[in-house]
Amino acid sequence: MVQGGADSAAQTMPQEQQARGRHAARRKKDKGGLAHSSLLMAVGTVVSRATGLIRQVLQAAALGTGLLASTYNTANTVPTSLYTLLIGGALNAVLVPQLVRAKTTQPDGGRAFEQRLVTLVVCVLGVGTALAVWAAPQIVGLYMRDTPDSHEAFELTVTFARFLLPQIFFYGLFSIYGQVLNAREKFGAMMWTPVLNNVVLVGMFAAYLGLMAVPDRVEDITSDQVWLLGIGTTAGITVQALALIPFARAAGFRFRPRFDWRGTGLGKSVHAAKWTLLFVLANQVALTVVTNYANTADQELPQAGAGYSAYTYAQTIWMLPQSIVTVSLVTALLPRMSRAVAEGRILDLRADLSRVLRISGVVIVPAAFLFLALGPQIASLLFAHGASDADSVRPLGYMLQAFGLGLIPFSAQYLLLRGFYAFEDTRTPFFMAAWIAGVNIALVTACHLLLPARWAVVGMAGAYTLSYTAGLALTTYLLRRRLGGRIHDGGLRRTYVKLFCAAGPAAGLGWVVARACADLGSETWATAVALAAGALATAMGYLLLARLMKVSELRRLPGMR
Repeated sequence: MVQGGADSAAQTMPQEQQARGRHAARRKKDKGGLAHSSLLMAVGTVVSRATGLIRQVLQAAALGTGLLASTYNTANTVPTSLYTLLIGGALNAVLVPQLVRAKTTQPDGGRAFEQRLVTLVVCVLGVGTALAVWAAPQIVGLYMRDTPDSHEAFELTVTFARFLLPQIFFYGLFSIYGQVLNAREKFGAMMWTPVLNNVVLVGMFAAYLGLMAVPDRVEDITSDQVWLLGIGTTAGITVQALALIPFARAAGFRFRPRFDWRGTGLGKSVHAAKWTLLFVLANQVALTVVTNYANTADQELPQAGAGYSAYTYAQTIWMLPQSIVTVSLVTALLPRMSRAVAEGRILDLRADLSRVLRISGVVIVPAAFLFLALGPQIASLLFAHGASDADSVRPLGYMLQAFGLGLIPFSAQYLLLRGFYAFEDTRTPFFMAAWIAGVNIALVTACHLLLPARWAVVGMAGAYTLSYTAGLALTTYLLRRRLGGRIHDGGLRRTYVKLFCAAGPAAGLGWVVARACADLGSETWATAVALAAGALATAMGYLLLARLMKVSELRRLPGMR
C-alpha cells in the first residue's frame, strides 16, 4: 500500500509540474498578447480622442458653452443614455465573458450562440429606437425643464432629439460587433473606427462655422443649421458602426439571423444582464438628475457657460487619460481574467488587477493633479474661441479642477469592477453603483439648492469626485472578500504613496510656473505659454521625483513588460 502510494505520488508530481509549466507558458503568452493588444488599442484610442478633441473644440466654437450648446448636448446625451439602458451595459460587461465561455465550451466554437445573441440585440435595438423617437418630448422632459421662460430651448432640444435618437440603433450595432471582435481577441478595430465618426463631425462643425452665421442664442438658430447638426451627428455614428462589419467578416463572423432563442443559453445572458441593467439604471438616474440641475443653471444664466455644456466639456477632457490608458488595458485584460476565473487561478486574477492598477496609476495620478493645478488654463486654451470667450469658459476651468483628483478613484473603480465581471457577478456591481449614485444625487442636490447658479455645477463636479471616492472604498472591501484576500501584498499601496508624493509637489510647481507666465503677451498667447510651461514643469518634476523614489512601473508602462 505504501509502495503504491509512493508510485502514485511519483506519477502525480510530473503531471503537476507539467500543469504548472503550461500555466506559466500561458501566462507568459498572455502577457505578450496583453502588451500588444493594449498598445494597439492605446494608439487607436489616442488618435480617436485627439480627433474627438478637435471636434469638441470646433463644437464649442460653433455653439458656445451656454444654453444653446446645452440644447444640442442634452439631445445628444439622450440616445447614449437610452442605448446604455437598453443593452449597452450588458454588452460591455456581461457578454464578453459569456462569448469567451461559449467559444471554448460549445462544439461549434460558440458560432450559433453569437448569431442568436446578435439577432436578439438587433431586435431590441430596433424596437427601442422606434419607441424613443415617438416619445422624444417626454424623454427630453426628464433632462430639461419646460418652463415659460425657456420653452423655446425645450422645443429646440426635442427637435434635436428626434434627429439624434436613431443613434441608439447604431451605437448598439457598433458595440455588439465590437464585442464579437473582442471575444476573438481582435481589439484594434473597435478603438480605431470612432476616428471616422470624429472626422464626419469635424467636417460638419467646420461647415457650420464656415458657411453659416454663428448664432449665440437659442432664438437665432435657423432650421438649416438644425438640420445640418442633426443629420451630420447621426451620420457620424452610422459610419462608425458600419465600418466594423468588414472587420467582423475578416475575423470569421457573418451575421445570419437566428430566432431560435429557447434553450440555447441566452437565458443565462438575460439573467446576468438583469443586474447589469439595474447597474446602468442607477448610473442613469444620477446622470439625469445632474443634467436636469445643470440645465437649470443654464436656463437661469443662458450666456454664463456655467451649466450642462461646460460640465460635459470638462468631464470629457478629464476622462481622456482614463479612456486612453485604463480602458485600453481593461478591454484587453477582461477575456484573460475570465479565463483565469474559469480555470480557478484566483491568484493570477489578483496579480493582474494589482499590476494594472499600478501601471495605470503611473499616468492617472499625475494627470489628476495636472487638472487640479491647470484646469483654467486648459479650458481657456481649448474653448475660448468663436462663440465662447475667456469669461464664458472660466466656470468650465473650475469644473475641470473640481473633477481633478476624482480621476484616481474613478479609474480604479472602473478596473476593479472587472474583477467581479470576470466571475460573471453582476449583482454586486449594482449595489456599488446604487451606493455611488445615491451619494452623488445627495451631494448634487445640496449644490443645486444651496449654491448660486454660477457655482452650483462646479460643486456638482466636486460631488462626482467625492461619490467615486466613497464608491472605491466599498468596492475594494467587497472585492477583497470575493477574492479571499487582499488584491495586493503591500506593493500596490507603496506604489500609490510614491505616485502621490511625486505628482503633488510636481503639480504645485507647475501651478507656480503657469502663474508666473500668465502675463506674457496677448491673452491667447499668454495662456498657451503658461499652460505649456506649467505642464512641462509638472511632467519634469513628476518624472524626477518618481525616479528618485524608484517607481519601477514607469519602465513597464510603454511595453507592459
